[in-house]
Amino acid sequence: MELIAEAVKGGARRFRACKELGLCLRTVQRWRHCEADKRQIVQREAPLNKLSAEERQAVLDAANQPGFASLTPHQIVPKLADEGIYLASESTFYRVLREAKQNVRRGRAKAPKRRVLTTHRADGPNQVWCWDITWLPTTVKGRFFYWYMVKDIYSRKLVTNEVHESECSEHACVLLEKGCLRERTAGRPLVLHSDNGHVMKGSLLRESMISLGVEPSFSRPRVSNDNAYAEALFRTAKYCP
Repeated sequence: MELIAEAVKGGARRFRACKELGLCLRTVQRWRHCEADKRQIVQREAPLNKLSAEERQAVLDAANQPGFASLTPHQIVPKLADEGIYLASESTFYRVLREAKQNVRRGRAKAPKRRVLTTHRADGPNQVWCWDITWLPTTVKGRFFYWYMVKDIYSRKLVTNEVHESECSEHACVLLEKGCLRERTAGRPLVLHSDNGHVMKGSLLRESMISLGVEPSFSRPRVSNDNAYAEALFRTAKYCP
């Protein structure tokens, strides 16, 4: 309050001084007219619709029944309603479970694991490759070819590429084998990065990578720029004359 009074005396606007201190103007006005802020210690009456201890225990007992132990309140409340029982609303179920520290994954569902994001660095050629498949339009409307491409992210070299009339794992396996034989990567660590397409994450390509000694790497879900080198080449190929 002394700092604000000094700023106002020096010609500053009161709300500007409050903003510099991270205070609201209404808060400062309340401090000026009241001796102390008693909002934190005032005794308020409990709301009329507050659940009693027995009602809260009934909610916990219902949520922990054998038939409901693996269900969420979004599923428990309708099931109880089908039986003609109404204990509380869905949001109240969530609030009671949260206060009882039971608002966690229920039943046999396992909690998600946080994994460290994989990052690969290429200090030389043939250390990290990226690959992808894209559609190439033809002169016939509605007909497309599929371009399979493997690229070295260090030198931006097009390691190998082929064009096929269909998209399948067999073509990808042959393409990867040709690239490894051409660059002679046997016995050396090699990372192959791709997006999360069905061909990229298929078991057939995975087995081929294991036999060739290639480590897989995938983009994060819903992150399109993790495979930027391949997408940039696709853009150049599709938009050039």
